[in-house]
Amino acid sequence: MNKTIKLTAVAAVAALALAACAEAPGDGGTASATTPVQTIKPVDGFKPCVVSDAGGFDDKSFNQLSFEGLQKAAAEFGVKAGEVQSKSDADFKPNLESLLTANCSLITSVGFALSAATVEAAKANPDIQYVLVDDAADNDRDGKVDAENIKPLIYDTAQAAFLAGYLSAGYSKAGKVGTYGGMPFPTVTIFMDGFKQGVEHYNKVKSADVQVIGFEGGDKGTFTGGFESNQKAREAADSIINQGVDVILPVGGPIYQAALDSIDDSGREIALIGVDADVFVTDPKTEKYILTSIEKKMDQSVYDAVTTAGKGQFSFDPYIGTLANGGVGLAPLHNFEGKVDATLVAEVDALKDQIISGEVKVTSYLAK
Repeated sequence: MNKTIKLTAVAAVAALALAACAEAPGDGGTASATTPVQTIKPVDGFKPCVVSDAGGFDDKSFNQLSFEGLQKAAAEFGVKAGEVQSKSDADFKPNLESLLTANCSLITSVGFALSAATVEAAKANPDIQYVLVDDAADNDRDGKVDAENIKPLIYDTAQAAFLAGYLSAGYSKAGKVGTYGGMPFPTVTIFMDGFKQGVEHYNKVKSADVQVIGFEGGDKGTFTGGFESNQKAREAADSIINQGVDVILPVGGPIYQAALDSIDDSGREIALIGVDADVFVTDPKTEKYILTSIEKKMDQSVYDAVTTAGKGQFSFDPYIGTLANGGVGLAPLHNFEGKVDATLVAEVDALKDQIISGEVKVTSYLAK
């Protein structure tokens, strides 16, 4: 099978040292205690399973979304999914092995940090189907998936971040917007780069001069060095907010929580941009801060992958989420709907169509 991907490999197998604990595979109990009700007949022996990155399945972000997508599919097939959570990168290999002993036929690894361990497991178990969320499984950087039995699910979030950048520039009264990330991995900087491009597009269209604080491009910017809402995350948020921004985009799971404290202590009205999930929905304490969120529809893409596997129609062709296929997008404005000028909203809607048509180009490591 030909699974060449025109992209630079997503680098780095790094631990996201968050708060979950490694544990033996479960039978789907985290999502629901009820027995699944079959609506679709699965192929014989079908058992979908999932292993989390260090954030755990309640991270209000990509682990949770992927988990929910898999659980939804499992319920429709009337099967109980296997699940195991990771505390650090040391858990990845044993957790993947534990799912093999649990007779899983399809294993979903959530997060680019699991890439190397998943490739190793897939090569050793060619009869098992693997789904890798948010990584191209191209650790040798030759433009091809490293194991034939892995389906990568990746997302060109620069497209949706471009819209968020344009929206933020138009919303900002200070003429300054900011962003910071956990670590300078491609899956992090793709948000920041798309955001910056969107602000620059706004400046070009409007002959404006909105500044982007915290990111210059590539790996040059403000990064916390990890993915925890800790003192370093707070210092990063403070450093940007203290430069006068009134919109801020934290990229890296729960590091946005530190920005909430920074916003409160600033005494100013500062809007927050969420990432991965619609953070307004997943974390209600953000409701008064969230302008919008840059969404990766991981729940839907994982659901689709698991469903096709359960029907015996699985394809290992890589999936790339875009604005065109609905794999990425902007969340609703929610409480900010009345605060954002209707003309600006219409411009963002039109810009989405222009990106889809190719009239406006958005570059990223997935789309040069």
